Amino acid sequence: MSTRVVVFPFDLFGGSAAGEGARLLADEIREMIRDAKSETVATRARAWAGQIRLRELPFDNLAAVAGWRSQGEKQASSLLLTQDKILWLGGNHLACLPIYDCLSGTGVQVLQFDAHLDIHDFQDSIDTPSHGNFLLHAKQPLVEIVNVGHRDLLIEQDRINRYYQGTVSALEIARDSRQAADRVFALTKARDIWIDIDCDVFDPVDFPATGRPVPMGISPQFLFSLLEAIPAQRIKGVSLSEFDPARDNRDQCLALLTWLAEYLFLRWYEQPDRVV
Repeated sequence: MSTRVVVFPFDLFGGSAAGEGARLLADEIREMIRDAKSETVATRARAWAGQIRLRELPFDNLAAVAGWRSQGEKQASSLLLTQDKILWLGGNHLACLPIYDCLSGTGVQVLQFDAHLDIHDFQDSIDTPSHGNFLLHAKQPLVEIVNVGHRDLLIEQDRINRYYQGTVSALEIARDSRQAADRVFALTKARDIWIDIDCDVFDPVDFPATGRPVPMGISPQFLFSLLEAIPAQRIKGVSLSEFDPARDNRDQCLALLTWLAEYLFLRWYEQPDRVV
């Protein structure tokens, strides 16, 4: 089993500048791989050294930009047919739409960490795909999605129920984090899970480096407590998006995401489900 890191820095139609965040995080992972290869003393990186494959898809010409969705779907579909783990580094959240398209009908469930429910259809919303409405344009039947950490206050529950198998809002987490975690696990029953992390799910105090920070977010500690409780073999892949490095504070957000990447490598390659 290998881990395929796909750098997909698409960030048009909302959340621009996040593409640079994907590239910057990819550079950190490359350095991590180089350090593991050159280390002369035994470290835990031995568990995953030589198992990480990184590929960056460029958007340096008009044809590549125009074909962003089909290009992403081609890459994702080929990887999902393997036993490999996947780390997908997207620009804005729209860069994860090809993943949702490819997961349609597979039985894989998406555990989505996101401050927004991406089904916005307000009077000022655009009709074409954006990072705020991309689920309206995803392949049908829509993959089963459980959202954790949203702070949307305007969308009516009937509409939410049409697109999400369940939601656990940031307000519910603030009221009782243990009860909220239990509800998350009650909703995520599929054998295989895709973890989708839009960085604006975090509270801006912990993670300022995102294009649309929303108050009352979840803490990194709460997210990691959920990840720790999910058996590593159930996690098919992880996508990260909406990291805007121009808004970072002394690289605190870059450090968090780099730590998350190495944490995932250890979870996937050390003894199964060992607590890190």
